[in-house]
Amino acid sequence: MPPIRSFTLTPSRLKDILLLFSLLAVVYLTFRNPLPRPPPSDRGDLPTSSTPTTRSHILFSIASSYGAFLRRKPYISLWYDPNSTRAFAFLDAAPADLPSHLPPVIISEDTSRFPYTFKGGLRSAIRVARVVKEAVELNQTGVRWFVFGDDDTVFFVDNLIKTLSKYDHTRWFYIGSNSESYEQNMKHSFDMGFGGGGFAISSPLARVLSRVLDSCLVRYSHLYGSDARIFSCLAELGVGLTHEPGFHQVDLRGNLFGLLSAHPLSPLISLHHLEASTPVFPTMNQTQAMEHLFQAVHADPTRILQQVVCYDHTNSFTVSIAWGYSIQVFEGNELLPDLLSLQQTFSPWRRHRNPLAGYYMFTMRPYPKDPCKRPAVFFMKNVKSGEDGIWSSYTRHNVEDCSRASRAINNLEYIKVSSDKLKLDAEQIWAPRRQCCDVSSSSEKSMVIRIRQCGNNELIAMHL
Repeated sequence: MPPIRSFTLTPSRLKDILLLFSLLAVVYLTFRNPLPRPPPSDRGDLPTSSTPTTRSHILFSIASSYGAFLRRKPYISLWYDPNSTRAFAFLDAAPADLPSHLPPVIISEDTSRFPYTFKGGLRSAIRVARVVKEAVELNQTGVRWFVFGDDDTVFFVDNLIKTLSKYDHTRWFYIGSNSESYEQNMKHSFDMGFGGGGFAISSPLARVLSRVLDSCLVRYSHLYGSDARIFSCLAELGVGLTHEPGFHQVDLRGNLFGLLSAHPLSPLISLHHLEASTPVFPTMNQTQAMEHLFQAVHADPTRILQQVVCYDHTNSFTVSIAWGYSIQVFEGNELLPDLLSLQQTFSPWRRHRNPLAGYYMFTMRPYPKDPCKRPAVFFMKNVKSGEDGIWSSYTRHNVEDCSRASRAINNLEYIKVSSDKLKLDAEQIWAPRRQCCDVSSSSEKSMVIRIRQCGNNELIAMHL
């Protein structure tokens, strides 16, 4: 029989045994009394699943007034659908006999307790800023994004949905754009979402902002507008603007042709200050012109104003299409980067002698005074959808003919454009690419163009 070894409890073994018992005690207590859950976040009733964002997830809040609301209703009616769009209009007083096709009206709370010290400004900026708080406190269910704008802001809702779908609505986002005017940005901020162009705030951020906004209104009594107050309060929360170029404040006057005919690749989200511009289509008033534009919007919202350039090698033409709006036909070879810059057909927002008033936030090129140096311009006449795609037609707009132009360009009267409905997947929304087009046929008076996706190695250029 082997000898039995004696067990000696040394200090080292005693230490190991105590450590083992301590570990077992920790495990026992952990499972017997689980750790408390962290407090709920400010995500409201938002689902954690990544279901697609739809119209029902967006709540529009429109800032207006008793005197302006009914006068601006043509702009609101362009984009607001009572059957599918969630929106409220915040007014200082309720007008009588509100049409049913306009958003429900909410009377803003009294703001007389808040200071306003900007000399020559409007105290209504405080009321408009508090629209953010009052919209959140409506406690509407299922809201992922709170979108704010003015009564003369024209939204392109489907494009707004596509743009917001790029972002995680459960995180803190403040999305919009600054002014087209360098002077206006310098005066207010280059990093602020201008309210007339509209801006979007994700639901969890809006809930936090609504709780702290009143204290910010006291601190920022010296600022001019409502959007500056929102921007400043969000800055104190540590949130900066996510810039989306599809929002347009339109701090411009006069003819917007240069702006609209060279839109960036981002989908068009909003237009503002249309009362300060000439009608976007000639021979119409502004209401008629915008209703005409929305015929194309309803047919293919994502493609509206998307710029496509192609070349007619037979006649040596360069063709620039702003889909649903206009076509420009240039004689000769125009390089694509030159056509992406904006022609200065408009004038500055501020009418004074400050030299900064004529500076803008994009690349500019002069609009020729000599009609012989201008392209031939065609405006959209109609849009039709069918089994063979979408056909848009454009007719020539004659202002000043040029006797020195070629016979081919002088005789051209009518252009038809064929395209498929533009459907962008997630990758294309994040990394858009300009499409290509071909002049498929042309006659003495007409031209037919087909828009298509570009090939992998295809260049948009006239190959000589």
